[in-house]
Amino acid sequence: MKSVFDQVSFECSKSVTRRYSTSFSLATNMLAPSIRPAIHNIYGFVRFADEIVDSFHGYEKEKLLLKFESDFYHALEFGISLNPILNSFQDTVHKYNIDLELIDAFLHSMKMDLVKSDYDSVSDYSKYIYGSAEVVGLMCLKVFVNGDQEKYDELKESAMHLGAAFQKVNFLRDLKSDIEILNRSYFPNLDLNNLDQANKEEIINEIEEDFRRAFEGIVRLPSTSKFGVYTAYVYYKQLLNKLKATPSLKIMDKRIRVKNHVKFGLLIKSYALVKLNML
Repeated sequence: MKSVFDQVSFECSKSVTRRYSTSFSLATNMLAPSIRPAIHNIYGFVRFADEIVDSFHGYEKEKLLLKFESDFYHALEFGISLNPILNSFQDTVHKYNIDLELIDAFLHSMKMDLVKSDYDSVSDYSKYIYGSAEVVGLMCLKVFVNGDQEKYDELKESAMHLGAAFQKVNFLRDLKSDIEILNRSYFPNLDLNNLDQANKEEIINEIEEDFRRAFEGIVRLPSTSKFGVYTAYVYYKQLLNKLKATPSLKIMDKRIRVKNHVKFGLLIKSYALVKLNML
């Protein structure tokens, strides 16, 4: 039965979320059960595309990514794919009417990573952030508002800022591996091989403004998604605070993390604030 295959596909996307990101998985578990599978399905799709670009060294990445893209559109047309990640994602795209422009923009940013090593212009940087992160926030927002276009339009800008904030925190946290392993530099007009305090503060100020504007939308999310999104927000804010307190040279020496017991404390605090309507 197709329903059994779909359920297996959903479980695959859930497994991808758990294995690749404990933090995102934790936040997703704080969403209402009715929308968790769709968010897992979105994550599975974007994670696999990103893995092709960032991890499959020694393989023909461009061909793999183009095949992944082609297989997705085939799945979207026929409503099924034997690739469980694509099968689950196409189901979510159809169910929540996710705009194809968002998916095209995401895949375009993945293709940019195949050919660019330096995003040295503000234009390229902004285009990449939009495609790699902001549109993912918009895909998730489609699920959160469950077809309410007016609510989607109201929260669209905040969702984009949240996606951008998450991505920029990841960039700052992963400076060492991006430069040394992937030979990439994302922040424009900065010499990240010689990151100083002034440059770091400039980046952090930009991220904090994204978080500020994202919070304006989080407080207006439906109850089915507010707790989960706020949990992810406070985790990434904590990660940014750790990066802020870390000397510039140390950021290049090691990958900054938030310890599990701290994550748990943030979760408890987030739950109390949401349940008591204190946001």
